[in-house]
Amino acid sequence: MKYDIIVVGGGHAGIEAALASARMGKQTLLITMLVEQIGAASCNPAIGGLAKGHLVRELDALGGEMGLCTDATGIQFRILNASKGAAVQGSRAQIDMDKYREYMRRVCHNTDNLEVYQDEVSELLINENKEVYGVKTRLNEEFEASKVILTTGTFMKGLIHIGENKYDAGRAWELPSSTLSIQLKELGLNVGRLKTGTPARIDGKSINFENMEMHGGDVNPAPFSFRTNKEEFSPTQYPCYITYTNLDTHETIRSNFDRTPLFTGQIEGTGPRYCPSIEDKVNRFAERDRHQLFLEPQTAMCTEYYINGLSTSLPIDVQKEMIHSIAGLENAKIIRYGYAIEYDYVDPTELKHTLETKKIKNLYNAGQINATTGYEEAASQGLIAGINACLAIDGKEPFVLRRDEAYIGVLIDDLVTKGTNEPYRMFTSRAEYRLLLREEGADLRLSAYGHELGLINDETIEKVNFKQKVIDEAIEYMSNEWFTSKKENLELLERLGQDKIKDRVLLIDIVGRSTVKVEHFDEFLPQFADLSDYLKEQILVEAKYYRYVEKQKKQIDKMKRMLKMTIPEDFDYSQISGLSNEAIEKLEKFRPPTLFNASEISGITPAAIDVIHMYMNLEKKSI
Repeated sequence: MKYDIIVVGGGHAGIEAALASARMGKQTLLITMLVEQIGAASCNPAIGGLAKGHLVRELDALGGEMGLCTDATGIQFRILNASKGAAVQGSRAQIDMDKYREYMRRVCHNTDNLEVYQDEVSELLINENKEVYGVKTRLNEEFEASKVILTTGTFMKGLIHIGENKYDAGRAWELPSSTLSIQLKELGLNVGRLKTGTPARIDGKSINFENMEMHGGDVNPAPFSFRTNKEEFSPTQYPCYITYTNLDTHETIRSNFDRTPLFTGQIEGTGPRYCPSIEDKVNRFAERDRHQLFLEPQTAMCTEYYINGLSTSLPIDVQKEMIHSIAGLENAKIIRYGYAIEYDYVDPTELKHTLETKKIKNLYNAGQINATTGYEEAASQGLIAGINACLAIDGKEPFVLRRDEAYIGVLIDDLVTKGTNEPYRMFTSRAEYRLLLREEGADLRLSAYGHELGLINDETIEKVNFKQKVIDEAIEYMSNEWFTSKKENLELLERLGQDKIKDRVLLIDIVGRSTVKVEHFDEFLPQFADLSDYLKEQILVEAKYYRYVEKQKKQIDKMKRMLKMTIPEDFDYSQISGLSNEAIEKLEKFRPPTLFNASEISGITPAAIDVIHMYMNLEKKSI
């Protein structure tokens, strides 16, 4: 049985990889442990968040499915950091986990060129040239393919911990993949061990919500997908609730540290720094007398609630006591206990920017196998792996997003050049050019790529082009139109509560003020008054960031010119005090001919490139 591409794993990475491959015309096979669990939200019932929302919007702009699915199955929508600048805002949605899974399974079953098969991939088929040409399953079926994409999530040698109890599983009560990571090690890949976890789930009927603070969605919710009709988007929203741990909770946890796998040595893998278990938080932040918790409904039926912030591997008797000490949960009935899970991952520096492994041709990795956390990071990688596998089959140039083009570019560049020894999570602070990478501009930045790849249709790209045209025309007009201090202009500023001016200024610097709102738009730009409120808002945002973006674009142009610089063959890296020993060792070994080639070396950061560039200039001046 011969396919173009085989995708191993039906999680968020696997779905996007398989859909991209099939939609680009490749005969694709998606092999997964349980077909019913395609698209399962293994942990929290939410999509997006700070920086993660950016990833989903970019994924959507390129033609991915996650944003559309979230809009169809979401039960609460919020813009995080709404009071701050557009560059650091993030979309987040609670999802109905059951409907989300059903939606994704239905899409996979009904996509042309895509077949779904239930089994465990136990072995990669490798030829004498160390090239993958297919897979073998536990049922001894062999499937051949030009490319194989591994999206194994937490399943490779997955081991679950609940107190002193532990058992093999890739997710609660689901079989793990027991042999695949062993083979990857034997093939020379650097395989490590990580840990993550999840909290208990509570019966909604047993919760006393009166002792909690209600946390609702936005009054005018915004959809995730650029392809969702904004005017018609009106989802039914359900509230979350806020409560807190307390001193009794913390004492219960502390008195059982000796039974906690995290502290007894039972867990070997490194856990996520930015999503620690409650026992880790109580230990590390001993001075705090409480920690905030969010109770989030897992479905629209609101029968089961997820306790966001209470991830744990404590024994079940301790989990009961801990949960019952929390306000509103005194009589809570536990439906599922929290647990920690260890799993094998592949060092992402083993990968090219295409997500193909360097040592094994035709093999791609995406998702948690690359040491990332989160559905959003996984889905983004899956899409890129699927796209590049297709392009490689067709003999076309790879698709690699730059750091100044997308958060997806930042994510993948961080992974393959810097690597990580702990679960990687995306933050806005990781993006040097985040002013260029705002959520609502993802379609303008990336949809042309999606259209060229065949993942975005003509109708969608026409809407994107219209949006770009309108914004460009407005920015062009404002950046060339002077706003003078004549009487009527001063009266306008006073009427709108704006600071007056003493001399003429460009209109873009007036409209770009933080105090100018969408309701003021028509006063300053009457010729654009017929536009929708959405487009007016986007023009205002572009105006507010105009000066900053100009500066950042100059920095990017400077970096591009810099990367073209030739490095002298006898350049002495050991004399550069700002470089780490690891960086010096790699640069001396590979002797890159240009700064661009140096930037492609695993572990050589943009900061290191800046330092090398500075020393090269110093040497030139000293000659």
